[in-house]
Amino acid sequence: MENIHYLSQFNLLYALDTDDLIEMEQLTVITVVPKNRFIQTPETFSERLFFVKKGKVRLYKVNEEGKQFTSDIINEGNVFGELDMISFGTRDHYIETIEESHICHIDSNRFEDFICNRPRFMLSLLKVLSDRIKSMSQLTENLALGNLHNKILFVLMKLSDEHGEKGDNHYYKIAIPLSHQEIANLIGVSREAVTMALQELVKEGLIKTGFKTIHIDREKILARNMISSS
Repeated sequence: MENIHYLSQFNLLYALDTDDLIEMEQLTVITVVPKNRFIQTPETFSERLFFVKKGKVRLYKVNEEGKQFTSDIINEGNVFGELDMISFGTRDHYIETIEESHICHIDSNRFEDFICNRPRFMLSLLKVLSDRIKSMSQLTENLALGNLHNKILFVLMKLSDEHGEKGDNHYYKIAIPLSHQEIANLIGVSREAVTMALQELVKEGLIKTGFKTIHIDREKILARNMISSS
């Protein structure tokens, strides 16, 4: 029954009543995955749906030259994976924990029958898919059309929306460790270019940086009319 408490925390599962959660618990296995461990690689992919109960995971691709591109960083309450009838676009991704994470996965053979009999849950699932598509579309547009400063600010605002903690003097701390290389992986440019751009953004008072930490002034960034808050 402990799984039911876990599952009831997921936004996607708020549409389920207690009896449905009990049945879902029978479909679900929870695994504690240590920090910096792979949940999936393109070579180990198998069709299943995952929920993040606790922790944070990074989704990224690697090109032929070995360069990484991070497509998303997700935390508790989020869902990812692939089934015949549901796709979050993660088939060819590396999925790695940023910190120790509690990961639930669902038996794919029984999941289809489960959702077909629960229209409210299906609507919740469609909303999650729609929100993910919208977010990725905005990310793609900004990375394609924005200048380097705007690309960095957009990604930092997106991370703040999902992982931000309110601090002092209008600044929000992004509550995941971010090196210059990791930011470069998020926007597909060199680490050196990111370092120079961050220094300039610090001078403008839009961000503050420390060792793998970044604080952003959301009000100042939004006031520049370059970025829309999600």
